[in-house]
Formats: sequence, C-alpha cells, structure tokens
Amino acid sequence: MARLHEYQGKELLKQQGIHIPRGAVVSTPQGAASAAEEIGLPVVIKAQVWTTGRAGMGGIRFADTAEEARAAAAEILSMQVENFPVECVLVEEKLNIEREFYVGLIVDDGARRPVILFSSVGGTGVEDVAGQHPDKVVRQPIDVVEGLHAYQARNIVRRAGISGRLQVQLADVLEKLYLVARRVEARAAEINPLVLTVGGEIVAADCRITVDDYAVYRHPELGIDIARELNHPPTELERIAYRVEENDYRGTFYFIQLAQGFQAGEGYIGFHGAGGGGSMMSMDAVTRWGFKVANFCDTSGNPPASKFYRAAKIILSQPNIDGYFESGSGVASQEQFHIARALVKAFREENLSIPAVLRLGGNGEDLAAHIIRAYTRDLPAPVEVYQKDDSADYCAQRLRRLVDAHQSRSREQDEARSSPPDDAPPQQPYTFDIRTGTITFDHAQCVNCESKICIQACVPQILKLENDLPVLAITREEAQRGGCIECLACEVECWFHGRNGAKIELPIEGLDEYRQKTRRASEAVESVASVER
Repeated sequence: MARLHEYQGKELLKQQGIHIPRGAVVSTPQGAASAAEEIGLPVVIKAQVWTTGRAGMGGIRFADTAEEARAAAAEILSMQVENFPVECVLVEEKLNIEREFYVGLIVDDGARRPVILFSSVGGTGVEDVAGQHPDKVVRQPIDVVEGLHAYQARNIVRRAGISGRLQVQLADVLEKLYLVARRVEARAAEINPLVLTVGGEIVAADCRITVDDYAVYRHPELGIDIARELNHPPTELERIAYRVEENDYRGTFYFIQLAQGFQAGEGYIGFHGAGGGGSMMSMDAVTRWGFKVANFCDTSGNPPASKFYRAAKIILSQPNIDGYFESGSGVASQEQFHIARALVKAFREENLSIPAVLRLGGNGEDLAAHIIRAYTRDLPAPVEVYQKDDSADYCAQRLRRLVDAHQSRSREQDEARSSPPDDAPPQQPYTFDIRTGTITFDHAQCVNCESKICIQACVPQILKLENDLPVLAITREEAQRGGCIECLACEVECWFHGRNGAKIELPIEGLDEYRQKTRRASEAVESVASVER
C-alpha cells in the first residue's frame, strides 16, 4: 500500500468538506516560526513521517511563541523517527478539545467490502478501546454499490451512544470520509482523533490514509512516488524495482531491501521468492542455514519471463551478496521454463560469479531444470536447480555448501560478459518493438542458421520464415501490444542452438546508473583501504 503523510490526507478531507485545523507544512525552523505567527499561537508542530506513535518519540511538540516553534521544529527536523528522517513538519493551531472520537474505514478482505469503524473514545488505538470498552466501538460493513447513506451513518453513531446535534455532526464526517476513501481508492482511512472543540466544532486533528498500490497509477494528483508501505525511506534500488512493476501490470514484482552496506563474505544472499507462503518458507530455510537475507523479492501471479529477468538483474545489482537463492511454493501454476530462460539470460549477462540454487517446482519443471543445467554449466560460479520434490531446506543446505566452497572472483571478472559471445551490432537487423523492450534478429547470422530454432521455440508462434529468415507473422503493432509475450525463448535458444542472431533488449530504467555509482563507491573504499594498508 502507498501511505500518505498527515498533511496530504488532511488536504483530501478538507476538499470533501471535513474541517481540519489551520496549518502549514514547512521544512525549516524559520519556516515553522513564520507559520506559527501567521496561524496564531499557540501551535503544535508534528513530524511528517510514515509511522505512528510520534508523540512518544518526541515527534509532536507544542509551542506558545514563535521562538519556541522554531526551536521545536529544529529539534524535530534533526530527528529520525524509527527509520525515517524527518524532512518536513506540519505546524497547526492548537485545538481546545472537549472530547475525542475515532472514525476509520478499512477494506476488509474477509468481508470483501469496506467496513466503517466508529468509536466514541479516540486518541488511542481502536483495538485497545474495543478490548476494554466493546460497547463504545461500532463496526459496520458497507455495500460498495449503495455506499454509505446518511441514515446508516447516523445509526452507527447512535449505536455508540451519541444522540442529538452531535450525532448529526459525526454522521456527516462518516459520510464524507467514506467519499474520500472511495475517491482515492484507499485501503484504509483513519481520523484519530476526531475532536469536538470547546466551541462545538468537529475537527480532524489527525489523519492517516493508505492507497491501494494497484490504484496509484489512476491518481497522479496524489504525487505518490513509490506504492510500497516500507518501514524505511525507499532506497534507490527499490525505486528502480518499483518502476518495473509500475510499467508492467503482468504478474507481481515486489522488491524490498532488508540490508545495505555489508561486505562480501558476511553471508548475505539475494533472495528471490515466488508466492507469499512459499517465499516465507524459503526465507526461513536459508536463515536456518546461517544466511542473512539482503532483500525480499516476490515474483508471482504469472509474470512474463521479461519481468522475472528484470527482477533477477535487480537482485544481482546488490553489491557484495554471496549467493542467489530462488524458491517458491513448489507447485506454481506458472510455466517454470519461462522462469528458467529469464534466469539464464540474467545469469549469462552477469557472467554469474556467485553460487546460485534454484527451486523451480510447478508446470513444466522438468524442461525448466534441463534449460538451467544445460545453459549455465560454463558459468564461473556453480548453479544448481531442484524441483518440487526437493525441500526448501535441502536447497538452502546446498547453497550453504556451495558458498562455503566457492572462491570469490575479482570485480573485473564479475563484470565480464559471457553471453552473447559477440556484442557487435547486427549487420542486417530486423527489429521490432515488444511491450517492454526490443527484439532484433541479425539476418546476416540467421541466413547461415540451419536450425531456425527461434521459429520452433517461439511460444506464441508469432514468427515465420520469409526468404529463409525469421520475421513477424503478425503486425508490428500487434507484437508491441502483447502479441509477443516476452518469453525470451528466441534469444536464449539461439545462443545454444542457433547462430546467436537474436537479441532482446529489456531496459531497466536507472539500473546502469545505480551500478556505476555503487562501483565507484566500492572502488573508493578499496582505494582508502589500500592506502591504509
């Protein structure tokens, strides 16, 4: 899910007619002082970070003067709340509160519909209130077609023991919050506390909204940079990975970095899972065998081979990992030979120099295992492939033994490319665009190819021979719209059974720049270490 900052959520509430405190977002201590004077003292200064419990961490301060506001903002802006550096603060009028409430909307996967939660007690976790005072919390599923009607909202508030004018005011907020959540396709939207001021006004004193990550592309107005609910600011590699997911809806690619700054030999591995349950089981297995996981990655839901390839390339871009482990549930419905070709392409382009253990269980696993074994045997590092009858624990044990036995290679050797053997530009190119890249056939090579393996290997059968040369059997437009499923078979099979005439370019935005940056940083560290020695 994609989380919004408090000030962003409050702006959405304001647009729907829910009252919010007068306030301003600033990023400097002087800005806080100026905002405090403009808003009117006293004020509250709040850290804007994607976490809860800010008050207990010193992320919420009160100020009676502009100088106090400046000092409080300076302290908060120098903080790191949990793993998040504070980059801006929200300066708001201090409310004179008479009573607090809680109102929230969540999408309940079990109920398969949104659910409104209302509590006549706010300012603390609604779960705690429900446990201690169940009569004060009301839970009401909402029909997504009918929406939340005024009479339903009033009944929710009435069931919490509130009547009269206050009931009408609170019910109005419930209706409007539902409209906000529906408009931005929120998975959750909470106002806690929703307060009644001494002056009789209902005001949203705090707000937290998370948006469904698959809906983010429909809401550019929200300015969401990366649709992930991380416990840290997104890393550069996480942003690169998200761009892959953002631009290709086929299947799921979820990538999170769990560690950075480690050195080779410390036992960190690149982890590549397929399916939530199988991934967790496999992560447990590798940690039992003494490894630490540099990243979590899940590619599931039948992604194309091109997406799986990009995932592998991104995982392998993490400096100093000691091994690569791929394992899912073992009974995946997606064709494992597509995954195999994706891994072959990635490993050969990398000239893989760290051991890899792969567990490819599911449809077509026998062919997948053959492809991996036949097409990676000449790589510098060992690659072993197992199938559904091999446990994740056994596969993790094999990786442990391979890593322990493997002799590391130099950076220069790691960067050498073993495939394709000839990187010269094609002399007679036949090129067409596919959904996320470009395919080129070097007809100068293809004319001497006896196998024409690309025609046989093409899974969607969109290639044909014309004058004994491979060309599209569909229009270029059809190929680009998805007629080419990006299975990578034409290129991978051509490496071994053809004339190396097929080339698939699958760009990964920002990855080359990231690698250059990490390489320079590594060289600088090594240079300093050399001087110290």
